[in-house]
Parts: sequence; structure tokens; C-alpha cells
Amino acid sequence: MAPGADRQPRILLVDDDEVNLLLTGAALRERGFTVHEATGGLAAMRMLADWSPDVMVLDAVMPGMDGFRTCEALRDLPGFELMPVLMLTGLDDEASIERAFDAGATDFFVKSHHWSLLAGRLRYLLRTSHIQMELLRSRAKLARAQDLARMGSFDWRLGGGMQLEPEALRVIGHGPRAPLSVPEMMRLLVPGARRAMAPLLRDVVRHGTVLDSDVTIRLPDGRERIVHVEAEPEFDDQGGLCAYAGIIQDVTDRRLIEDKIRHLANFDALTGLPNRRQLIWRAERALEQARRMGHDFALLLIDLDRFKNINDTLGHGQGDELLVEISRRLRTCVHHCDQIADMSIDATVLRSHRSLEAVGRLGGDEFVALLPEVIDEAQAVHVAQGILQAMREPVVLGGREYFVTASVGIGLFPRDGISVVDLLRNADVAMYAAKSGGRNAMQVYRPHLAGQGRERLELESALHKAIERNELVLHYQPKVRVGTSTVVAVEALMRWRRDGVLVQPGEFIPLAEETGLIVSMSEWAIGEVARQIGVWRDVHDVELSVAVNLPSRAFERSDLIDLVRTATERHGLAPRALALEITETGLMQNLDRVIPDLHRLTQIGVEIAIDDFGTGYSSLAYLTQLPISELKIDRSFVCDLGVKRQSAAVVTAVIALARSLDLKVVAEGVETAQQRDVLLRLGCDEMQGNLFACAMTPEELIRWLHAWAPRWSHPLIP
Repeated sequence: MAPGADRQPRILLVDDDEVNLLLTGAALRERGFTVHEATGGLAAMRMLADWSPDVMVLDAVMPGMDGFRTCEALRDLPGFELMPVLMLTGLDDEASIERAFDAGATDFFVKSHHWSLLAGRLRYLLRTSHIQMELLRSRAKLARAQDLARMGSFDWRLGGGMQLEPEALRVIGHGPRAPLSVPEMMRLLVPGARRAMAPLLRDVVRHGTVLDSDVTIRLPDGRERIVHVEAEPEFDDQGGLCAYAGIIQDVTDRRLIEDKIRHLANFDALTGLPNRRQLIWRAERALEQARRMGHDFALLLIDLDRFKNINDTLGHGQGDELLVEISRRLRTCVHHCDQIADMSIDATVLRSHRSLEAVGRLGGDEFVALLPEVIDEAQAVHVAQGILQAMREPVVLGGREYFVTASVGIGLFPRDGISVVDLLRNADVAMYAAKSGGRNAMQVYRPHLAGQGRERLELESALHKAIERNELVLHYQPKVRVGTSTVVAVEALMRWRRDGVLVQPGEFIPLAEETGLIVSMSEWAIGEVARQIGVWRDVHDVELSVAVNLPSRAFERSDLIDLVRTATERHGLAPRALALEITETGLMQNLDRVIPDLHRLTQIGVEIAIDDFGTGYSSLAYLTQLPISELKIDRSFVCDLGVKRQSAAVVTAVIALARSLDLKVVAEGVETAQQRDVLLRLGCDEMQGNLFACAMTPEELIRWLHAWAPRWSHPLIP
């Protein structure tokens, strides 16, 4: 028991002399001990069967089982190996003292009546025992911690062997054994690690520096493990290096986790290709090498065409399958290096510049190909053509074949940029030029493309602000029934007044569709048309049906019908004051979603027309499913009437189809009297085009109505 504890130390006093037993016991009780007596060795052993004292005081000379034999028997009992034992003896010869220690005694005390000295000796034994137990517990905890950490310590005496603690021996797969020599330890290393470690050890010992290294060893059972070796030098009194003391630790699991983290940080989880971070690193290293060695370096930016359609139609799961397949094809076009880059090591040391060649995923459906050394532009073009060819093979998703193309932009160092940022930007400009040219193509960067890109960027930025700045305006073009010279409706055509100048629809409508702004612009147009119809009615006593062009993406809104109803109700209009036109191509992009909304629109009185009819690539069977009231013949057929026989045949077929389905038919883009006359002869008398009137402002339309057609139909007046 430790001194100062909340109970008195317990002593087992063993002596065959009852007088000595009585006197010694009384003296120790007076000095704060709890004393239990036993009159011999056998009696003491019986007491220890169900009780344990803090210290045992043994008389050395007793009949029967003397103190020496009692001590030996005590040490054989489990749990009593470290109990303090004080041997009392009247003998003062060295042989008896040595025998007492051999029997397992902790200390000895010559019999006397110096009770205070005896009590002091016992307290010293108790303190020493407590310290020893604490040390043993600490050592056990340390051993447990080392075992959990797969770590152990060692001592290496220069010129001698290595002394490894049991925990260290377990790390290398060995049980307790004699000291290992350095050659024996070196034989544990795999050949490659052995070749690297030998010069490292020589250098460390020569300079007396710290040893700190990870090595791969092969355990006796054949498994390979990675161990971390760390040791500090020890010096003798003369300052000479004499030993190393250190630890070895199994870090295999940690290294695997670190490698996994490094892989996740540098490679795309879906495709396994280098990610943006790794690509930028490799590109910077390749650019440094190209600058140093004086050769060209090419960067190819690859973007899939219309990938969003795959995701929207088939779902993101099959979209991911497509990306995986594309990445596999790209690997076959450009050598791919899977080695994880150690960014603390210069590329000239880690690998040759050619191994930096790779295809990586920049993000989404964008990929980058790095060609660290090309002879000229033609070589980069050849690789790009190979990529486009690989993309043209069908991709099987869900048991069906799909065709996916790509657009490729090429930037070359140093011609097209002296930094990775410049090359990426210019390759991006070239890639968008390839898309603008029809997709499924490649484009090498040229300086004039950058100007187009900046103009496009500025246009897009300004278009985002056009609605809030009230820069959008609507012009109106009449639809006329030629035979009676009446206006049956007008079509609202969007214009953008930017800095006081009208931007042509062909310049901003495709951009609005690409960026998604066309949806909010169309929503604005519905509200503006409803307002304008109300103004014509209230101010000019003119009521007209107005058609608004609606993109297919507008049907993605869940509240489209409410939007139309709210706009008409706000200005006191019947819903049939509005007509909606949707192109045939736009209609077929999402037919299943569009059809229910079209039915709901017609139920509230909104008429639906199919614009640009004849230009789509779909079956005509959908016409029987749609609640449409009008077909508009595309201007591309009208412009060739009287010139190409085929155009007249198409127009004739459309008119016949419309009549059989009881639909109105309108020819748009009528520019000449000849076109008008042919249309009338073919049976189409509703037309729209510059022959009758160009698109006009609301005020111009009113003046035109009074000047050109004093009689116009009032379809909204009962």
C-alpha cells in the first residue's frame, strides 16, 4: 500500500517464536500498521489462500518450513511474484543474506528491538513496491499502445548487434530471440528497399544524423509490409557516435489510406482519369519541360456534344456510364499515365516529361488531352482527328445504341499561350468555335477566335441584364387572309434594343436558348403581349389574337398554365386572346412532357400552332395526339416556290395534311407576288411575310391596320 493511503498497511508477520511475534506485532501496530500473525511457514501459506497482505515479514530460521522455503513457495503462487518480502534473521553472514535474496526476498533486517528502524524499513519497501507497480503498469500500457500502433523500440550498438524489444520483434514477424545483426535486418528488406537502404545507412552513420525512412520488408510468412524506421544518434563521453536508439512501426495501413487519399485528390472517382488538380499540375510540368527543351506542347480541350440530352432523357446513371465509356476510348487515343504525382518532387527527378502525357476529366463532360511534346500543329490535329473518330462509334446504354459526338479545341505552346491558364482559355475558345461551326469537329486556336469569344461573352452578359433594363421589345407581324384582305392575327416577334440599336434575333435568340435565358424571356413576352392586347382594346378599340413563340424548355415550368391564365386575367382578356407557337423540332425534344400541358392550355381556350412545320425529323403520327389548331409552313419551302418543283410538292402535301386533320395552315416568309400566287393556287390563303407587312412596333401596327386593311376580322368579338 502506498504511504498516505486511506488505510493502514497490512503486514503478515511470520515467526515460530511467540514472544518475538507478540513484541514485534505490538510495536508495528503502535506505528500504524495492521498486523496479522502466523506461527510458521505452513500457517502463512494457508492464510495466503484467501487473503493478500501488502508486505510479508519472515523469520529466516523456523522449524519445519523455514523462511527461505516459505519465500520460494510464495514466489511460485500466482499474483505474489512482486509482493515485498522482508527477511528477519539473527544471522549476519553474507551467505545467509545471499540465500535470502536467492529465495526471492526483497530485503533483509537483522533481528533487534529497534522497532522504529524496522517500521521505517517496511515503509521504504512499501513505497518502492508502489513505484515498481506503477512502472510495471506504465510499461504494460506502453507495450499495449505500441502493440496497437504496431510499433516497437530498438537499440543498435555500432559494431555490435541490434537489440529489439518484443513489440519491435512482433512488427517484423519474429518472436523473442537473440539480438539481430545489421546484415540479418537488411535481409528482411525486399531487394529494391535493400539497395536504397544500404547507402542511406552509410551516409547517416558517417555524419551522425537522424535516421528517418520508410522501407518495405518481407515477413517470414511471405507478406510484404511497409515499416517506418526512425532513430536518433547517441554519443559517448568523448563525443563519438556509439549507438542509435529508435523505433520501428508498421505503417502499411496508413500508407494505403494516404495513397487512397492522394488518389482521390488527384484522380476522378467516376472515370479514374486525372482530375482538374492533377491535370493542371501535369500541364505545368509539361510546359516547364517544353520551355526548357525548346519543343512544342499541345493541350486539347474535348467537350461532348449535347450531353445534357443524355442526362435528361436517360438519367444520370446512364450518363455516368457514357462518361466511363468515353474515358476508356480517350485512353486508347492518348497514352494515359496512372502514376500518382508526388508534387514535392520535381518532374525531372520523378519521371521523364513524356510520362506526363495523359487524358483527364476537367469536370462534367469536359476532358483534356495533354501532349507534352509535339513536332508541330499537324501532330496535335492528327490526335484530335483520332479522338473524333473514336467518338463516332455507337455507345450501348441500357441495351440500345446511342451516338455521341465531341468538339475539340487545340492550343499550342508557345504560339497560343505561355501559361497553362492561357492555353486552357484559348483551347476553350477554339472548342466553342468548333461547336458554333456545327459540332462533331475540331478547331485549332486562331487569334481572331478570341475576339469572337469576347464578343459572345459580352453579349451573354448584356443579355442577362436585358429584362431588368427593359431593353427587350416586341414587334408584331400580321397574319393575313389574302382572299378577303383581312388580318386574322399577329405574331409577336422579340427584339432587343441594346444601346439604342436593335440586335437582330439571329444574334441573340440562339444564345438565349443555349443559356436558358429564353425561358424567362418568353415568360416576359407572355405578360407583355397580354398587356399590349389590353392597350389596343382600351385605347384603339382593336381586338386581335396574338401568337407568342414558346420554347420547349418553357414546359419544364410546373406553373406555365397559371402563368398564361394570370397574364390574361390581369388585363381582362379571354385566354383565347393568346396563341402559342412551338417549333416542330422543339416539340419533339420532350413530347411526353409537352402533350399534357398542351391539352390543359387548349382546355382554357389557348390555341396552339406548330411553327417551322416540315423541318423536323420526327414521325407525323404525333399530329393525331396533339391539340393543335394550326400548321405554319416553314419559310425555307416558301422561298423556293415557283423555283423548285420539290418545294411546291412539300407545300401541297402539308396543305392536304392540314385539311384532312381540319387544321388551319399558314405560310410564313412570303416575300414575292409569285410566292403568294403559287400559295393561293395550292389552296393556302393565310400568309405572313414582308410582302404584306414587316414586323412593326405596336403603334406602327395600328397605323398599318387603318391604312392597309380598313376591314379586319374581330375574332374575339362575339
